[in-house]
Amino acid sequence: MDEPESGPLRRCVVSRERLPKERMIRFVIGPERQLVPDLAARLPGRGIWLSASGDVLEFSSGDEARPRTEKSAAGLADRRLARAFSRAARGPVLVPPDLSSLLQTALVRRITELLGLARRAGQAVAGFEKGREYLRTTPSRLVLQASDGSVSERARFLTGAGADVKVFDPLPGDVLGRIFGRDYVVHVAVAPGKLAESLAMEAGRLAGLRTSSERAGGSARAMGSARATGRDTVTVNTVLDANG
Repeated sequence: MDEPESGPLRRCVVSRERLPKERMIRFVIGPERQLVPDLAARLPGRGIWLSASGDVLEFSSGDEARPRTEKSAAGLADRRLARAFSRAARGPVLVPPDLSSLLQTALVRRITELLGLARRAGQAVAGFEKGREYLRTTPSRLVLQASDGSVSERARFLTGAGADVKVFDPLPGDVLGRIFGRDYVVHVAVAPGKLAESLAMEAGRLAGLRTSSERAGGSARAMGSARATGRDTVTVNTVLDANG
């Protein structure tokens, strides 16, 4: 908590690793000591930073017996997170239960809003043929694909796209379809710019939260394959910052 919030790196409250802030999530402590996620990093107050990683949210110190059930494991992880945040805040902190699911829901909502802005601004196109043409004629470096789309079709779409294209699959095809006024969409190409940068950051953070130890080490094209589910709500600052 004493480290200044300046420079490109932040220290994770759990792992103590210093990482780029784009790969982390900022929190502040509310007036009643509740933990408030600040996705846009705009809320006043001293920030507490957590790596956007499923492994960190489910961290285990190894000094306690292995929980017997999934429910008890989740409860143990929540208690350990609460202790980590309380140490950083130098006082008790109320941590929302199932913090990972709440953060994923908030990031899905933020990605949906950003992609809607990109579509309305003419900076995103959907569909196999239109997307491929967009990649050929526009210096696009971001592709979003449906998490439940055909693996072979997704790979075929990326043929010849170049190794520097970032590819994420944060949303299922029906959600992508609603953004573009269709029933189902698999491929979306996004033009370079601030909206694309924000989309890539949020999709990367969501993919990190969905990552478990079995999936660690995958490339950006393999990240975030889980579907966006649930309609939980969480107190989150979703005001778009200068990057979109």
